[in-house]
Amino acid sequence: MKCPKCQYFAFDSGERCRNCGYDFSLSADVPTVDLPIQDGTEPLGPFNDFSLNDTPNLPLFTGGDPDAPLVIPSATPRVPLAVRRTAPAAPRPKPRKETGRVDRDPEPRLALDTADLGPPVPEAAPQAAVMAPSGLEPMPVTAPAGARLLGALVDLALVGGIDLLVVYFTLKICDLTFAQVFTLPVAPLASFFVLLNGGYLSTFVAAGGQTIGKMAAGIRVIPADPAAPLGERVTFGQSVVRAAGYLVSALPAGFGFLPAFVGRDRRALHDRLADTRVVKA
Repeated sequence: MKCPKCQYFAFDSGERCRNCGYDFSLSADVPTVDLPIQDGTEPLGPFNDFSLNDTPNLPLFTGGDPDAPLVIPSATPRVPLAVRRTAPAAPRPKPRKETGRVDRDPEPRLALDTADLGPPVPEAAPQAAVMAPSGLEPMPVTAPAGARLLGALVDLALVGGIDLLVVYFTLKICDLTFAQVFTLPVAPLASFFVLLNGGYLSTFVAAGGQTIGKMAAGIRVIPADPAAPLGERVTFGQSVVRAAGYLVSALPAGFGFLPAFVGRDRRALHDRLADTRVVKA
């Protein structure tokens, strides 16, 4: 059934459309058209069967010998492809022309009387013989007292400036003045300064053997062992012991720093504790 309003098709009968609800009684009746299968004009009788035996283009249905091959090869077989192709000829190497080398003097040399020229001058020694063997390394030069003093002053100014900034901002956070600086707890502040200053001295020395002050003075800290290589760095343990040795050198009125300015190797007390020495960079 087809709805005349929404064109909906349905295979059941009813009074209303299942899609739009249209009432079929409102539409005009359409006469039913009969579509017959036969109208009387078609030919009568059965169709003729298709004969497969009369068709020459179908070899499977010719009715001949069933064992005969479908493809009959020629009497003379073809030469295989690998035999027909000739292998490419390998290129022959060209013979090398050997030309004899004859040293000819283009101009005749004049015979000189060497009796009047004096004794022969010895040839200059080669550069490699004059130079020192490459395995020997020059010994590092001990840092002078002025350079060590300059590096110490630069480090002292840098560390003191950082400590002063820490105290200033601490007072600002606590809303105190510089006159009330002694009201701050001493133990936590002193512990922080020890970690800050000791970390600066030990970390820089362990990383490259130089603090910022030693970089400015052109000196460097190396192990005191004379058998150590020239570029060997100070270990982190030695740098920590050396940073802690500053307190030991400063405690007896600073007498521990005096060997850094006198003597042959100029090793202060903290250098002897850490087994280090200061040389020119």
